[in-house]
Amino acid sequence: MNLIWLQRLTCSGNTHSLLSSEDANLVFEEFEVLFHPSFSVESEEEVIKKVLKKGKLNILVVEGAINKEDDIVKKLCKIADYVIAVGSCAVYGNLPALKDKDVSGLQFRFKEKGGILGKSFISRKGYPVINLSGCPANPEWITGTLLKIKSKRKLNLDELGRPKEYYNSLAHWGCSRNEFFEWKVEAKSLGKEKGCLFYHFGCRGPLTHSTCNVILWNGVNSKTRAGTPCFGCTEYDFPRENLWETKQYAGIPAELPLGVSKRGYIMVSGMAKMFAPERLKNED
Repeated sequence: MNLIWLQRLTCSGNTHSLLSSEDANLVFEEFEVLFHPSFSVESEEEVIKKVLKKGKLNILVVEGAINKEDDIVKKLCKIADYVIAVGSCAVYGNLPALKDKDVSGLQFRFKEKGGILGKSFISRKGYPVINLSGCPANPEWITGTLLKIKSKRKLNLDELGRPKEYYNSLAHWGCSRNEFFEWKVEAKSLGKEKGCLFYHFGCRGPLTHSTCNVILWNGVNSKTRAGTPCFGCTEYDFPRENLWETKQYAGIPAELPLGVSKRGYIMVSGMAKMFAPERLKNED
């Protein structure tokens, strides 16, 4: 299968994410990469001209937000069997779209479906844009999706076009700090192994759809394991202001974990703090 990887309004973080993976070589071994801006000798213009003339492309990968006037991307999407948006900018528009109404993701602009391709876009193989959100996306999500396409297995996508196997769970699941979360033992500072980062440091793990703590980055780490809060980078409202802080009202987080009511949170948190094991309270 052949593949074109385009970059538009991007920091190239998803390319760096892929190249940091031990499986990065799989992309170049298993696919005929017609163009990638970091590796190709031929210019983008030359390659696209040839592909459009043939009128056939297996996979188009787009990294970065797109201007609505980008006809090249639109033309390639029409002939591609599969279209993949890699990274939150390509999916939602993200940072570049905040100040420019003419910029969006391929099929979404933040949470509104449409993007530059429109709500009803379907690729030649019958899929909407396959969205791999994240800033950047986990390299395992990229290679896993590409290899699944090559093996002709069915892709199960959620309402935002994201593969359910990577986005149907929360970043909170598998977090090494979950015991602290359950007992409501907050971290007092960043970079420590102990303490939950949800209550004071803005961790979005309980509200963010991703498998970052299940499919570890390079099989080793995640933000919360490294002592940094999850910033919810796979969601349409990333980035938010005051990323390192948890907004609270009367000591209660303004946004509670998904599925938890305010009344339930107040009841459980009070009991948990009262009976939290002493071994958890020692941060050192």
